[in-house]
Amino acid sequence: MSAGSLPGKRRLEPDLELQIQEPPLLNDPDSSLSDSEESVFSGLEDSGSDTSEEDSEEVAGCDEDNHRAEETSEEQAQAAPRPRTEEAGALTRDEYEEDSSDEEDIRNTVGNVPLAWYDEFPHVGYDLDGKRIYKPLRTRDELDQFLDKMDDPDFWRTVQDKMTGRDLRLTDEQVALVHRLQRGQFGDSGFNPYEPAVDFFSSDIMIHPVTNRPADKRSFIPSLVEKEKVSRMVHAIKMGWIKPRRPQDSTPSFYDLWAQEDPNAVLGRHKMHVPAPKLALPGHAESYNPPPEYLPTEEERSAWMQQEPVERKLNFLPQKFSSLRTVPAYSRFIQERFERCLDLYLCPRQRKMRVNVDPEDLIPKLPRPRDLQPFPVCQALVYKGHSDLVRCLSVSPGGQWLASGSDDGTLRLWEVATARCMKTVPVGGVVRSIAWNPNPAVCLVAAAIDDAVLLLNPALGDWLLAGSTDQLLEAFTPPEEPTLQPARWLEVSEEEHQRGLRLRICHGKPVTQVTWHGRGDYLAVVLSSQGHTQVLIHQLSRRRSQSPFRRSHGQVQCVAFHPTRPFLLVASQRSIRIYHLLRQELTKKLMPNCKWVSSMAVHPAGDNIICGSYDSKLVWFDLDLSTKPYKVLRHHKKALRAVAFHPRYPLFASGSDDGSVIVCHGMVYSDLLQNPLLVPVKVLKGHTLTRDLGVLDVAFHPTQPWIFSSGADGTIRLFS
Repeated sequence: MSAGSLPGKRRLEPDLELQIQEPPLLNDPDSSLSDSEESVFSGLEDSGSDTSEEDSEEVAGCDEDNHRAEETSEEQAQAAPRPRTEEAGALTRDEYEEDSSDEEDIRNTVGNVPLAWYDEFPHVGYDLDGKRIYKPLRTRDELDQFLDKMDDPDFWRTVQDKMTGRDLRLTDEQVALVHRLQRGQFGDSGFNPYEPAVDFFSSDIMIHPVTNRPADKRSFIPSLVEKEKVSRMVHAIKMGWIKPRRPQDSTPSFYDLWAQEDPNAVLGRHKMHVPAPKLALPGHAESYNPPPEYLPTEEERSAWMQQEPVERKLNFLPQKFSSLRTVPAYSRFIQERFERCLDLYLCPRQRKMRVNVDPEDLIPKLPRPRDLQPFPVCQALVYKGHSDLVRCLSVSPGGQWLASGSDDGTLRLWEVATARCMKTVPVGGVVRSIAWNPNPAVCLVAAAIDDAVLLLNPALGDWLLAGSTDQLLEAFTPPEEPTLQPARWLEVSEEEHQRGLRLRICHGKPVTQVTWHGRGDYLAVVLSSQGHTQVLIHQLSRRRSQSPFRRSHGQVQCVAFHPTRPFLLVASQRSIRIYHLLRQELTKKLMPNCKWVSSMAVHPAGDNIICGSYDSKLVWFDLDLSTKPYKVLRHHKKALRAVAFHPRYPLFASGSDDGSVIVCHGMVYSDLLQNPLLVPVKVLKGHTLTRDLGVLDVAFHPTQPWIFSSGADGTIRLFS
């Protein structure tokens, strides 16, 4: 055995190796340890072991090393070429002195147990002396393995032995065996799976039997098991459990559905049972000699011939014969007999339940409009002064003043009670949206003109309120380091200040809508652009602007703040998304199933939403119920331009291009088990169609059951 193949033995120390006198045969270069053997046990000294074992090995180190060197010299001397005399002398030795029955030195001495049990230990078993057999150190990383793979042409045939942890190189025979097994062939290459079959028994009758063994004695005695089986079969045949096989009759069988019909049977007693249809008894018209009043005249005969066969009362014309012998054969006999068979065959076996429902019961019982008052019923005032279509309007929180914007480039302020124009402010552009600050302590109006939002102090009513609003705006101190914002806050000129303008918020894109938060410090604007900057939120007290979204989900049509919670509702062409501003996440997505959403309004309680669309639909959403519409109203004939909720009364309204305003009663109950009650109560008309446009905006009075509407005819109308 070689010095590196003894299990559990450590290598010789350098000073002890020099003291051993090796025989001349050890100087052969082949006697040195191979690289694989050195690599396997190169880390035995570094691997951790008990101190007691190290001390015992150091004491007996010299004796063991001397003995190891002697064994090595003996093995190498045997491997070297020897004369015939030495070979003859070797025959006289003990043949079991060197047992090489094992083909390979199996290093796994742990027994028939999984080698994974020793993953956390430095050894893989024990030798005969009870010493540990340590694992080979594998400190090679993936880079070293890759370099070995590129340098070694036989790396593809190298596998790791799970029993010993060594790298084995497969021979050509082993590789060929693996390839045959992968292809589903037999492991033995010389095995022929298609050898010719040998018939052990032939069809030729042989004279002599195959075996000359005499028959058993029990073959002449009847079997008791078979006797029991036969007795069981005989008993089954007697009882009728087993019936003989009879040939099936291929002739079809016909049966009469009503042949054995009994009125006292189960079907006869059933009240929905249909008895067999019976032919009507023949009348006088079918007689061969009918009375004269049954014979048709020439006019009746010609009229019968011109009628359709389905419309005729009789399938034949009564005729008179002198005797029964002269009556010819009936031409439609076979056809009528066939129809009679169809009547019997296709007759329903059970009557169809007919639902006796009054059509009036199908109409839901809605309360009368008289019981749902108050709501606007007639036109009270007309506000005239604009020379072009009025796109938008807004009512002050107290309900005393009204602001309107038109395409004529002016913003007008009206007194609600008298329809008098109190102030006209030229803005030099189309006013697309206008909103009065909902905070009663702030007198401020926001208007969207082109790419800017103008903040206007109307200076109407209480002068103290107007003065406190100016002081609030002038108290702002700009920060020392201005931050980058998506909009620019500019002060107005002295001339514009005299007209009532206070601030100008400039954007890079046209502004289509402006709306205030319920507390009056924030306002949201919608820009006519593509991308995530379609919606901006401005803070009035700090004069800051921010873009709340990082990406867009289509073209934004309108936005609205939730009246009680920090939600922002964003309506695109096909959907309405509700965002939580504090958490900065999407809370809910509503699908109105409309082609193009045009407007949106939130119920004062915040649990319901209505939206109008250009395909003449008004959709009601119950946020506590579902993301799909609770009810879809199709009262208008043309596109809806605006919808609005009343802040106090259970009313909502919609304005359309057909020139009408429909007011509906919308009661929302506090009981979650009761659905909202939606009842249309009034259709208000008064606007004339101009350029195919009708009502462009609607707004309710904050305290009274009144509604304002602005139209394309340049007028504003108050319905009370």
